[in-house]
Amino acid sequence: MKKTCIILILSFISSVSLAQTTWVIDPTHSSVQFDVSHLAVSSVTGFFTSYAGTLTSKKNDFEDSKINATIEVASITTHNLERDKHLKEDDFFNAEKFPEIKFVSTSFKKVSDNNYRIEGNLTIRDVTKPVTLDAEFGGIVSINNKKKAGFTATGTIDRFEYGLKWDDVLDNGGLIVGEKVDIILKIELVKQ
Repeated sequence: MKKTCIILILSFISSVSLAQTTWVIDPTHSSVQFDVSHLAVSSVTGFFTSYAGTLTSKKNDFEDSKINATIEVASITTHNLERDKHLKEDDFFNAEKFPEIKFVSTSFKKVSDNNYRIEGNLTIRDVTKPVTLDAEFGGIVSINNKKKAGFTATGTIDRFEYGLKWDDVLDNGGLIVGEKVDIILKIELVKQ
């Protein structure tokens, strides 16, 4: 009887782990961008062009999913070579010493029909802080025998909290580059 119980428990655990679905970011149909105030009168938008990530889910509605993603810092572009070079230096990301930005989710909760709140730990340089993203689910489609899902997620961080310390000021005392950075993620996922 004891042997039968152990077999049943192991079978149950196996079936639960098999029910997990993995989705992978499709980088050719996704974008990782940021927006930050410039000269206190406008903003600069930038992108990271090299990144990878997975979302694992045990539910069809994605609630309680787990996300693990990395971004290559050296892939940053604001379409200005001089500015991009500065962003890779120690005033900002220090791409040589800290080549990756990492995000690991701690919570993925549905708040309404197609809206989710994603919480997790964001690591930039050698600093890890909790961050919250508001996400809108775009749906799931099947194309070329593959299932694809889409999310748009947004959030805001304080760059100084992550050691992006450049703080030159204008004559009026305002920052040349703003403190708050808006994150905009447009992610297409492919079911594995």
